[in-house]
Amino acid sequence: MMVGVLYIVATPIGNLEDITLRALRVLKEADLIAAEDTRHTQKLLSHYDIHTPLTSYHEHNERSKAPALVERLVRGERIALVSDAGTPAISDPGYRLVVAAVAAGVQVTPIPGPAALTAALSAAALPTDRFVFEGFLPEKKKERRERLLALRDEKRTLVLYEAPHRLKDALDDIHHTLGDRELVIAREVTKLHEEFLRAPVSDLIRLVSGRDIKGEITIVVRGSAAVESRVSQELLLAEIKRLQREGMGVKQISELLGELHSLPKREVYRLALANKGS
Repeated sequence: MMVGVLYIVATPIGNLEDITLRALRVLKEADLIAAEDTRHTQKLLSHYDIHTPLTSYHEHNERSKAPALVERLVRGERIALVSDAGTPAISDPGYRLVVAAVAAGVQVTPIPGPAALTAALSAAALPTDRFVFEGFLPEKKKERRERLLALRDEKRTLVLYEAPHRLKDALDDIHHTLGDRELVIAREVTKLHEEFLRAPVSDLIRLVSGRDIKGEITIVVRGSAAVESRVSQELLLAEIKRLQREGMGVKQISELLGELHSLPKREVYRLALANKGS
């Protein structure tokens, strides 16, 4: 039996020049290209004069479409899987097809290239030696805050994707659950209006509140600075109240307790300010 190859082909996240020579060759030589949006992919193919047949493969049809694609692979065909932008199967459709192809004994070959998460992280100016990719946060506020609370003590840099219409809500929830962390908003990376906004999340909330944010967004958040023996919220509040009763100012309290407990001074400052006069 002849068995084909499933190619996982990374395509540009914006600038059409960000594609490898190998990716172009594979797209030309493939028997079929499975694309998230055939109209979107056709623009790329037309730009490079590639005439390989296209078929749609997206989150709404991947369960029904995967078996037929695997059948063609088993017959010996070469299929290139692409998403609208970046690397397929990374917060994009493709995972089920990869699993089914491997189960059928089909060779799966990655054709590496652009990915929004690594592009944003590389230019964020936050630690890159260890990081956690969380994809898209939940759409609903309750679930979103629960996810963020589970990440509160994560010391590695956090990388998230977010839709522009949910950006303000996401920033509010990050501020509420993680404190006033240093954060980077990477918008329209590699495109004409590429923008990196770097500031504490409280400043970014004010900045975006008056703007109509559009485009693809990646959020990079500094990890927790806490030590393993992180002080509890209750104990921290008790110490803040005691120092306030003794007449110490908010700034002094944030510097003292931040240093004592290895906590971000901005986080302690926020708690002390909220408790002032209570």
